[in-house]
Amino acid sequence: MGLLTWIFKSLMFDFKRTDRRDYYRDEYLKSDAWKRKRYVVLRRDNWRCVYCGARATQVHHKRYAKRNIGKEPIEWLVSVCKSCHDSKHH
Repeated sequence: MGLLTWIFKSLMFDFKRTDRRDYYRDEYLKSDAWKRKRYVVLRRDNWRCVYCGARATQVHHKRYAKRNIGKEPIEWLVSVCKSCHDSKHH
């Protein structure tokens, strides 16, 4: 693979990743479908953080669906408190 091809593929990958991330944050996480899935996960975990046992107020993605945004299985999601969620992302 030539250098120009590699640079082009890298730029396209970054562009697509940014595009997916923006859609996920700006649209999907505000959708009714996400709100329903979030509720199911929180209820499944008894509204408790799976990491520390505190009251869960958020849902963490252990994995993301790369192509089918919003099609992640429930098993990829866990209930978390804000503190544990922040620690997972920083």
